[in-house]
Amino acid sequence: MPDQHTAIILLFSVFGILLVLRVPIAFTLAVSSIVTAAYLKIPLLIISQQMVRGVNSFALLAIPFFIISGELMGEGGISKRLIEFSNIFVGRLRGGLALVNVLASMFFGGISGSAVADASSIGSIMIPMMKKKGYDTDYSVGVTITGACQGVLIPPSHNMIIYSVAAGGVSVGALFLAGFVPGILLGVGLMISSFVIAVHRNYPKGEKVSFNEALKCTRDAVWGLFTAVIIVGGVLGGIFTATESAAIACVYAFCVTFFVYREIPLSRMTKILYSSLKTLAMVMTLIATANAFGYLLAYLKIPTYATNALLSVSDNKAVILFLINVLLLGLGCIMDMAPLIVICTPILMPVMMKLGVHPVHFGVILILNLAVGLCTPPVGSALFVGCAVGKISMEQMTKALLPFFFTMIAVLMLVTYAPDLILFIPNYFMGAK
Repeated sequence: MPDQHTAIILLFSVFGILLVLRVPIAFTLAVSSIVTAAYLKIPLLIISQQMVRGVNSFALLAIPFFIISGELMGEGGISKRLIEFSNIFVGRLRGGLALVNVLASMFFGGISGSAVADASSIGSIMIPMMKKKGYDTDYSVGVTITGACQGVLIPPSHNMIIYSVAAGGVSVGALFLAGFVPGILLGVGLMISSFVIAVHRNYPKGEKVSFNEALKCTRDAVWGLFTAVIIVGGVLGGIFTATESAAIACVYAFCVTFFVYREIPLSRMTKILYSSLKTLAMVMTLIATANAFGYLLAYLKIPTYATNALLSVSDNKAVILFLINVLLLGLGCIMDMAPLIVICTPILMPVMMKLGVHPVHFGVILILNLAVGLCTPPVGSALFVGCAVGKISMEQMTKALLPFFFTMIAVLMLVTYAPDLILFIPNYFMGAK
């Protein structure tokens, strides 16, 4: 008869070995699930059903629309316009290009919802521009990749949608609203850090933008920024669901890209759809395989063991939250965000419920933790993109990232221990349901 403890060891051993061998995470999750299911004599049909069930959700339909709208805006010139718009506010300060970088990432995050897309679109313009003006390469890349992490917090964030499904139907609208404050706090914190370093290294100031030029930049940028207004305003006003808002935003992004900005021909739509399909295939495959893995975690009662283990360490809420943050930061270094959301949510949610942590608050803590992981070696996807654009090795980036990491951790601690700050907006508008 199969032994439960042996099955747990087998599940994590196969997973760990494949991870060390750098097998793609989707295959790692699938193989470890299949091997463990075979040992437990669970029919593989059930594992297949769990994979299908993982992606069979109406809420997840929003993800392809958000991905396509982000690709449309990224290809259509919105990045350049957001950079020009951001330059109006902070460009004339010391180290102005770094501040513009972070602020533009904040605006772009409200359109794409993806840190990788943000690092690629904003970074491809800002990193060469900063290097040309005399900024160090490691500083330019560090500002870009940490600023890009705002994209997973500021709505629309498809990672928030994945968490909503994994947590059993937490309100997507409430999660979107809860992301505003931490996203802005992260942006402000990174701008302060960037400014301090810029003053210390005596980086150049930018030029003041004239009123007429500012008016023109604002008019151009508003078309793109209105995408976020459609999504958040529509959900908040009860006009449509998050999925419906994503579809409408996709149509709007198409019209703005091809009929307002008109920087690319309509024939480029084929490339945009192909790129979106590749991203979507990766995301959905990860969700499917992670759901099968999560099914085995529940079958083996690992969430119960995790709850008991954490609560046996201390009954102090602050201590447990600190330990969970350390755990998530460590996991973020070795795995990507989407599978970690699907795997960690069912394990840690019972602990959160025992501690009285609101699911929306926990969602923000989880997403911000894993956002830090996007910038950490060896598998940080935003780090990979930033290093590729800046033509710099990850080893060279490690030291340069430390001041920005400290800023991100400080914001994480504030988000963790000040729940009212996070829940104020969703409570006011939606009761944080």
